[in-house]
Amino acid sequence: MSDLTATVASIMPVSQPAMAAARARQAILTKPLGALGLLEDVSVRLAGIFDTDRPDPQGAAVIVAGADHGVATDGVSKYPREVTAAMIAAFVANTPAGSGGAAVNALARAVGVRVMVADLGIAADVPAHPAITDAKIRRGTRNLRVEAAMTPAEATRAIEVGIDLTERAIADGADLIVPAELGIGNTTSAAALTARLLGLAPDEATGRGTGVDDDGLARKTAVVTEALSRTPVTDPFDVLVELGGYEIAAMVGMFLAAAAHRRGVVVDGYVEGAAALVAVGLAPDVAGYLLPAGICAERGHRAQLDRLGLRPLFDLDLRLGEGTGGVLAVPLLKAAAAALREMRTFAEAGVPDA
Repeated sequence: MSDLTATVASIMPVSQPAMAAARARQAILTKPLGALGLLEDVSVRLAGIFDTDRPDPQGAAVIVAGADHGVATDGVSKYPREVTAAMIAAFVANTPAGSGGAAVNALARAVGVRVMVADLGIAADVPAHPAITDAKIRRGTRNLRVEAAMTPAEATRAIEVGIDLTERAIADGADLIVPAELGIGNTTSAAALTARLLGLAPDEATGRGTGVDDDGLARKTAVVTEALSRTPVTDPFDVLVELGGYEIAAMVGMFLAAAAHRRGVVVDGYVEGAAALVAVGLAPDVAGYLLPAGICAERGHRAQLDRLGLRPLFDLDLRLGEGTGGVLAVPLLKAAAAALREMRTFAEAGVPDA
């Protein structure tokens, strides 16, 4: 098992010289400066991550961590916790198109992204399967409304599982990592984390998640309010212990490990954004390795992205989770790198630079 402390200590800032060289190269490519919009900014981020003004990220992997939340018993979700176990089976089911019948499997096949799946704390027995990493810590977290969701040891273990999964993906050729999640109650946890870490009011950070109605949203907001009132902690690790989840902690490990190994890591949706906030709190240099996906429909996601310094690449009203938005971002990220790397300069093309 990889060590959390050692991983954090090994994270270095992205390369500022490579980013400067990438900006200079963008200025002399055969197009008006800024004509490729946000893709140009993304290409500069990629240059800093991979320490070259001609980045060429190859493989990509989406790592789906599954776990349930004790707070689900408070009626904060439209679905019962049993859904998580059923869904994880769908991630590895055989289909005519190939392995995996969930949304993220279909999207990942379409864009050439590998799918990895792990059970960190699903509140049911998950049948053994070679495509599912069994790292179950407990059958769901405790109810964050009334007590700490995890113990410090459990949170550390979950983070270190995320580190291990990421290192496995990198060893298999992934240059882009997409942390992802599956679990009932996790948008409530993400709302509580986001409200505390960003100093937001509960109603500014709490959205409809799985699609709860107005009464459900009011109940969910009240739960977040009570959880925040229960504990005054502000240290990022302590906030994670009190208000987080096993799959969120695993994604924290994914963000940390990607940065430690100088790989790009995509911030997908709201739950992923909460994990990214914790990771940056633990190791501020992680921020330079973050890459945007889209803006999701969940309230508070824009505030997360603003704090992380990310502009979303698209707005598709996504709120599924599973890393679906992050997977869709991979071709755009690779295209941004290709434009920076492969376009000719004005001098190379013999075109006057106006």
